[in-house]
Amino acid sequence: MYNQREIILVPFPYSNLSSSKRRPVIIISNNYYNKHYPDILIAVITSNLYKDDYSVNLNNDDLELGMLPEQSIIKCHKLFTIEQSQVLKRFSIVNEKKFDEVVVLLNKLIQRTS
Repeated sequence: MYNQREIILVPFPYSNLSSSKRRPVIIISNNYYNKHYPDILIAVITSNLYKDDYSVNLNNDDLELGMLPEQSIIKCHKLFTIEQSQVLKRFSIVNEKKFDEVVVLLNKLIQRTS
């Protein structure tokens, strides 16, 4: 089982679904869901440092375990579900403080607007 806040490597699809690329992602779905369902909800992590309203900076100080090869950004609006069996590798785990920033942006993303 994989846990919320873990950084893992998966084949992540392009938004047009033409193909996929191996990418680091963060697990968004909670541990209860991850334990009882075959899929996990993930958000992409990129080293392209272009930041928008739904992105969170990520560096080694934000990790409880492991290291990033370079400063990165979590794209909270680039979400996907993937079967847990497709996970290629575990990298690290994001600390709770940084994950709270992700949750704030996820909530902002789904809030109703007029």
